[in-house]
Amino acid sequence: MGKFIEDFKAFALKGNVVDMAVGVIIGGAFGKIVSSLVADIIMPPIGVLTGGVDFKNLKAVLKEAVPAVVDEAGNEVSAAAEAVTLNYGMFIQNVIDFLIIALSIFCVIKMMTKLSKKKEEAPAEPAPEPEPTKEEVLLTEIRDLLKKK
Repeated sequence: MGKFIEDFKAFALKGNVVDMAVGVIIGGAFGKIVSSLVADIIMPPIGVLTGGVDFKNLKAVLKEAVPAVVDEAGNEVSAAAEAVTLNYGMFIQNVIDFLIIALSIFCVIKMMTKLSKKKEEAPAEPAPEPEPTKEEVLLTEIRDLLKKK
């Protein structure tokens, strides 16, 4: 059991796992900010432009609600049934949330890619020529001596 705990500790404390956890937490907070932006800032003016329509309440009624039927003695003859609705207004709002989040992530990734390309484009200093080995120096001297003769 001790080896398992050590292995898990080594895995959990790796940089990638910690970075991912931070990303998930920040992403969750960012999602709340975008949801608030859409619900509280973007959708009200759109609602005004569309004649006061609140997108949260847009729905198509598939089956009307049925009230409970009670006889004269006060006994319930049939139970009430809620309306069956297709809530497409919330779907529209969630699609707008998604598009804003996707656009934001796209911009951040594009910016990070541009920054990483600038780092790669920086010219690296050429490596210095390696010093010749003793054997190479000796062979060069022998060659030069043979050329003189």
